[in-house]
Amino acid sequence: MSNHGSDTDNSPAVASNRLMDIIVGALMLAMSSVFIFDSMRIGIGWAEGQGPAAGFFPFWVSLLMGVASIVNIARAAMNLEEDGDTTFVSRTALVRVLTVLVPTAIYVLLIQFIGIYVASAIFIIGFMVASKESLLRALAVGLGVPLALFMMFEKWFLVPLPKGPLEALLGLA
Repeated sequence: MSNHGSDTDNSPAVASNRLMDIIVGALMLAMSSVFIFDSMRIGIGWAEGQGPAAGFFPFWVSLLMGVASIVNIARAAMNLEEDGDTTFVSRTALVRVLTVLVPTAIYVLLIQFIGIYVASAIFIIGFMVASKESLLRALAVGLGVPLALFMMFEKWFLVPLPKGPLEALLGLA
């Protein structure tokens, strides 16, 4: 039996293994359906002397993925897995995951609007302050890391990363 929460975590279950098997299976089935449809749109045939069309291999991989998803959904729905009723995630564990996942998703979304360097500074400073680090240390690390990354990628490796309005204002874009 696997319990992904702490052994001392007595908070209520948010989801069971069975529920998560069904949800993931349904998502994978939906994805494979989209891939199958798109593969058929671009062609799944095999032309003599030319080989497979662009959608040939994606079609067959997606078909196998869809069949596997249906099997997983059926096994979960028929309760064939012995640990199906065990807790997949508890409320406490889910809150811990979300306290990292939500700010990370916001960080990724902000990159397109304010650039990777400013978004990284905000992200690092925010996490350090939330972790009870001193504001001075959070500012030093939160500004120093993006500055070091800017120098490494933009100046030394000559690899441009997404920049925002601040870099444009400073003439760095």
